[in-house]
Amino acid sequence: MSAHLPNTKILVTGASGQLGLTIQEVSKSYPEYEFVFADKKVLNIVNYNDARDYITNIYPDVVINAAAYTHVDLAESNEESAYAINKTGASNLAQICKEEQIKFIHISTDYVFDGQSTLPYIETDRASPVTVYGKSKYAGEEAIHKICPEVYVIIRTSWLYSIYSHNFYKTMLRLGKEKDEISVVNDQKGTPTLANDLVKAIMDIIPMLDNSNRGVYHYSNEGETTWYAFAKAIFEISEIEVTINPVSSNAFPTVALRPKHSVLDCTKIVKIFDVKQPFWKDSLEGLFY
Repeated sequence: MSAHLPNTKILVTGASGQLGLTIQEVSKSYPEYEFVFADKKVLNIVNYNDARDYITNIYPDVVINAAAYTHVDLAESNEESAYAINKTGASNLAQICKEEQIKFIHISTDYVFDGQSTLPYIETDRASPVTVYGKSKYAGEEAIHKICPEVYVIIRTSWLYSIYSHNFYKTMLRLGKEKDEISVVNDQKGTPTLANDLVKAIMDIIPMLDNSNRGVYHYSNEGETTWYAFAKAIFEISEIEVTINPVSSNAFPTVALRPKHSVLDCTKIVKIFDVKQPFWKDSLEGLFY
C-alpha cells in the first residue's frame, strides 16, 4: 500500500450526505491531507460557471464527487432533478478537473445494472439500468468517460450504510425499537457496504492514482447476503429482540424496480490498489464493538 501524499488538498462535494459525512469523520485520521467539504449551499455542481469559480478559487489536487440524487423512488417522478445532479453535475466536475489537471474520483452505483445476473458484476459487464436513478448515474459515468480527465476513477458501490443520513441499517434499528414484528424482503441479493470502508479504500487509492489506472472500479464489502439476512444480523448484533419475517419483494411494491442481484466483483480494485475489503458482517459488528 502506497504512502500518503503530504500537502494534498482534497475537495469533497456532497458534504452533507451520507458519504460526505463519513468522509468528514474518517478525514480526522488523515492529518497529512487538507480537506475542503462543500455541500450544495456553497457549491452548485449543476451550474458549470459557479462550480468552476468555486473550484479554481481553492484549487484542490483531488475532487471526490460524493454529491448525488439518491432517492430511487422519487427519481421516477423527478427525472430532471436526478439527471441535473447525477449527469450534468458529474459532467461539469469532470470538465473542470480536466481543464485544471485535477484528479477526479466519482462515486457511482450498482443500479447501473439491471440486477438479472446470477454472477457478481465485473466492470466490463454491459450496463442496463432500469430506473431513472440508475439511468442518470450511468449517464454521468458516460459523460465522464467522454470528457476523459487525465486522471479519474469511477467507483461503483452497493448497499451503502453508515451511522449517518437515511439508510437500511438505521431504518432497521428504528423499526426494531418501535415494533415487535417486521417483515423484510428475502429475494434480493447484494453486499452491505459500510461507508467507512469505502472511504478508507478511496484514501488508499488517492496516492496511487495516475493516467495508467484510470477507469471504472467496483468496491463493496466482501460476501453476499439478502436484505432479510442483513436485518437479522443487525438485530442479533445490536441485541434488539424483534420477530423478523422473510417475504417476497412482491409484499413491498416500490415505485422504482429494485435489482434482484447487486453483488459486485471487486477483484480489480483489490488487485490494482491493494485496498482492504472486509467481510460485510465483520464491518457491521465493528459498529457495535
